[in-house]
Amino acid sequence: MFKISSSLSYLSTIALLFFMLLNAAHAGAKKSLEEKVSLALKEEYRTEADRARDKNRAPVKALSFFGLQDDMKVIEFGPGGTAWYTKILAPVLKDKGQLYVAFDGDFLDRVLDPLMVHDGMSKIKKLPIPVKFNRKRMAYDVGKLNFGMKDADMFLSIRLYHAFTDEDAIRFHKAVYKSLKPGGRYIIVDHTRRHMEPNSSENRRRRDPVKVIKHLLDEGFEFVDYTDMFFRPDDELRYEVGRKTVTGNTDRFTFIFEKPKK
Repeated sequence: MFKISSSLSYLSTIALLFFMLLNAAHAGAKKSLEEKVSLALKEEYRTEADRARDKNRAPVKALSFFGLQDDMKVIEFGPGGTAWYTKILAPVLKDKGQLYVAFDGDFLDRVLDPLMVHDGMSKIKKLPIPVKFNRKRMAYDVGKLNFGMKDADMFLSIRLYHAFTDEDAIRFHKAVYKSLKPGGRYIIVDHTRRHMEPNSSENRRRRDPVKVIKHLLDEGFEFVDYTDMFFRPDDELRYEVGRKTVTGNTDRFTFIFEKPKK
C-alpha cells in the first residue's frame, strides 16, 4: 500500500509540475505579445498626437482581445490619415508575420511611404483596392472587391464600417470572407448607434450593432466574442461622433467573427 500511495503521489507531483510548466509557457507567450505591443508604442515615428490616443484606444488590451499573434498574416483595412494602428501592428508582425494594409492606392502611398523608411515599418505590404469615397452618398463605393488572398489569419476593420452603405457593407463582407483562411478572424470596431434608429445627419458615422451582427451571420461568419472595453457611459449615442463634446469619447462596439473551420 505504501509503495502504491508513494507512486501515486509521485505521479501527481509530476502531473502538477507539467501543468504548471504549460501555464507558464502560455503566460510567457501572452507576455511576449504584450511586450512587443508595448515596445511598438515607444517607436520614434509615433507622434505626440498618436501617444495622446493610447489611453482611449487601449492597444495592448485590445490587440490581446482580438487574438493577435506575432506570426499572423493580417490585413488592416484603412490605415487612416495617421496610420495609428499600422504603426503598432507593423513592428509586432515584422519578424514572424506579415501586415497588409488595404485601401485606395494613392492614399496608401501618401500615408505609408514616409513611414516605411523606418525599420519597424519597412516590411509592410501595400494592398491597393478600388474603394473611393463618394461625397454625394457620404460613403465608400465598393465595386468588384478582391483582396487577392485566401489565407489571411485576421482582418481588421476599425472605425470604418460606418463608411459603407448596408449594400456595400455586404459586398465588403463577402470579399473579407474570401480573403480569410478557415478559422480566420474578422475584427470590427465602430461607433455605436441606437438599435433601429433611422438614419440622420447625427448618426451617419454610427452603426447599429444588432444589424452588424445580422449582416455577418448572413454571410456565413460565426460570432465569436465581444468586449465592453470601449463602453462609454457619457456617450448618449445622440450626436455626430465629430462633435467636440463626443469626439475621443464615443461608445464603440468591438466584435470578433470567424470564418468557419469547416
